[in-house]
Amino acid sequence: MTPLTCTAAPTETDPAPGARPAARAGATIRTAMVLAAGRGERMRPLTEERPKPMIPVNGQPMIDQLLDRLADAGVEQAVVNLHYKGDLLRRHLEGRERPRIVFSDEESLLDTGGGIARALPLLGEEPFYVANGDVVWLDGPAPALGRLAEAWDPERMDALLLLQPGNGAFGYDGLGDFRMDPEGRLTRRDERKLAPFIYAGLQVLHPRLLEGAPEGAFSLNRLWDRAAEAGRLYGLRHEGAWYHVGTPAALKAVERELAFELGGWRDETNGG
Repeated sequence: MTPLTCTAAPTETDPAPGARPAARAGATIRTAMVLAAGRGERMRPLTEERPKPMIPVNGQPMIDQLLDRLADAGVEQAVVNLHYKGDLLRRHLEGRERPRIVFSDEESLLDTGGGIARALPLLGEEPFYVANGDVVWLDGPAPALGRLAEAWDPERMDALLLLQPGNGAFGYDGLGDFRMDPEGRLTRRDERKLAPFIYAGLQVLHPRLLEGAPEGAFSLNRLWDRAAEAGRLYGLRHEGAWYHVGTPAALKAVERELAFELGGWRDETNGG
């Protein structure tokens, strides 16, 4: 699959992490966790027959687009958690060789944090990507996954989140998630106030973030908050476009927007 790419002019100063060089800058991350266990309630009736990550966007399931990009970024093994219609997703992915797929079954939903904690023995001891199985984005001048790997600094970070400016997120109408200082450190949005950045569904985590994690189901937000308190939660501003696919109506709108963006990009690169 040809990587989806567009160029988006920045609308504000990028507070990307780090004036000093990152440790292991430019290192390739070989392992990823893909969160694909959820029920996709808001996407009904489309999710009555398939899990949300298998819903196609512009003719290709979202999870296939994601896995292709992870493979292109150097990921050799992806752990995919399964629960809702897990058998369908397993059959869909079990023949894939690039990246190699390992499944983490959840008898009951464990939420984002619990799902990663359960899969940790499969993820190893090195930093790994975590990606939502339904994330849809266009890269900017450089691939987002590669930028995360290059910005990752294990000396300072336990988590590095890709962030999308809320005012440039297609289909998003929330209050935002994070504020980011000039060094890239993140703090939560104050209650009843707006925050400029939203989590874009891609991140790099170090396994130490999961140390002392609770048993059973819990949200990754609990560990992000702990990392933020320690000054070890960082963000990287996304340079391309990002799309919120939450409902069937939003899916149709995203497909129309992608057709326009990709058509315009192809016209430009062909000199049209």
